[in-house]
Amino acid sequence: MKQFFKFVLATVVGIFAATIILGVLSVFIFAGVLSSASEKSTTVEANSILTLEFRKPINERTPYNPLAELEFLGFEEKNLGLNDILANIKKAKTDENIKGIYLNESYLASGQATTEEIRNALIDFKKSGKFIIAYGEVYTQSFYYLASVADKVYLNPQGFFELSGFNSEVTFLKGALDKLGIEAQVIKVGTYKSAVEPFLLTKMSDANRLQVTSYLNSMFGHFLDGISKSRKINRDSLFNYADNMTVRYPEDALRLKLVDGLKYKDEVLAELKKRTKTDLKDDLNAVNITEYDSAPTNGGADKEEENSGSSRNRIAMIYASGEITGGDGNDNTIGSDRLSKALREAREDDKVKAVVLRVNSPGGSSLASDVIWREVALTKKVKPIMVSMGDVAASGGYYISCAADSIFAEPNTITGSIGIFAVLPNMQKFFNDKLGVTFDNVKTSKYADLGDISRPLTPAERAILQNQVNHGYDVFTGVVAKGRKKSQRYIDSIGQGRVWTGKQALKIGLVDRLGNIEDAVKAAAKKADVKNYKVVEYPEQDSPFKSLGATFSAQIKTRLLMSELGDDYRYYEQIKQVKSIMRVPQARLPFNVVIK
Repeated sequence: MKQFFKFVLATVVGIFAATIILGVLSVFIFAGVLSSASEKSTTVEANSILTLEFRKPINERTPYNPLAELEFLGFEEKNLGLNDILANIKKAKTDENIKGIYLNESYLASGQATTEEIRNALIDFKKSGKFIIAYGEVYTQSFYYLASVADKVYLNPQGFFELSGFNSEVTFLKGALDKLGIEAQVIKVGTYKSAVEPFLLTKMSDANRLQVTSYLNSMFGHFLDGISKSRKINRDSLFNYADNMTVRYPEDALRLKLVDGLKYKDEVLAELKKRTKTDLKDDLNAVNITEYDSAPTNGGADKEEENSGSSRNRIAMIYASGEITGGDGNDNTIGSDRLSKALREAREDDKVKAVVLRVNSPGGSSLASDVIWREVALTKKVKPIMVSMGDVAASGGYYISCAADSIFAEPNTITGSIGIFAVLPNMQKFFNDKLGVTFDNVKTSKYADLGDISRPLTPAERAILQNQVNHGYDVFTGVVAKGRKKSQRYIDSIGQGRVWTGKQALKIGLVDRLGNIEDAVKAAAKKADVKNYKVVEYPEQDSPFKSLGATFSAQIKTRLLMSELGDDYRYYEQIKQVKSIMRVPQARLPFNVVIK
């Protein structure tokens, strides 16, 4: 019997060891497959069309997705970030094999400033003399704004064309909190700091309605100006079309010259074949932008060298994207430790001659924002640092920007929101009345249980927290005043939590120039007095082995939720944010801006 157990134990250990060995070998084989797949380059045939289709949210830079090459197994396909989208449009401009761009129907789930960057890249592409053709069965306003720069804009004869103006919606939670017996105890500074309003009110305050009306009209005005210039249609006429919803049928869009023709897709493809001198019986040579990303540039040089020049001098492009928190964060969350480290590395690297901080953030933790601001200020002392603002660089996102030498924003960037708030829930009624749970405690000092959510704040406790928030606002306006070379009183007058567009921010001195990422890079290089340089990206993205499990589990979770919730997924994201803003002082944008 003893020998039997020894045999069984040896067998189990052997199986266990073999499983581990096979697992390790599988990982290396899997990594090899990914590596070899990623090394494959796309061959672009002569007389080709570059197809642009945007159906997924566009990140600031292409996410590292080790499962992208296994799309055939059901994993999420590669999704280019803004950095590679712009680089590939620029590459296509001088690619002899690319004759034009086909802008296919897109729902364009991106912010207004991101759309602006792509739109400007397309305008620059047209300088090459190559054509752009746009086609859609459905034109949302965002997609039409992008497509309006095309040489020809075609709409399906039975399609849908949206031109109805912009709308900004806020979800209010007070009614739900009241039913649950939860009180949101709010401490804030700033008349316009309306991030707390969903917990306190059932509709917008007058101050919030004023600021939303102001920035929304600014964004819509820029939208109309762009279309007016591209389509050569009077701006006031465009406003009236939207105000009266004049465009209700495809024939209306054609009659008003918003589109150039009503065509089915086969007719558009036939025109593309004609433009590329392709026989109607042959297939059109087309390559989508994701495939084109792996195509060699002219002359066979790699993409980095073509776009970046000499590697002796470097411009550091540091991405700060997402909510600001403490800790490491990731590519979609700004962790103060990770971003501070990136700034230090760029500052201490002698090869890095200047820094561009790309900010796309609604803000977050005021403490984490200050930690990052300190690194920006230190960097400014030793080398030029420019800020390029994306869709939003507000509240904490503005805090980390204000120490830079110069700030660039798009006209439709959302910025400002200089203010501080804190929310502490009082869940006494919820515990007592809804759950029948009560609490009792013993403490050694008066404020030992300050912040306990099982009871309301006392007047003395509220005063302490209000003083802390007031101090945070004083620090915030102080660093902005120093960075922008303005008086603190002036910053307070344009602060108070008020949100501005990039165009408005330029007039009041919160930004220096309206421009894109490339403008910021050129300005950084000029201030550093370097002409040949290589752009290097920070922070370093996660390695395949580190991100593999997280990517896989995150994709499964997100896909299940999005498939179940559809367009309502954004409400789920908003509710998730509620937990993150409780108890910790926040420098955060009041709301999410969604424009269809």
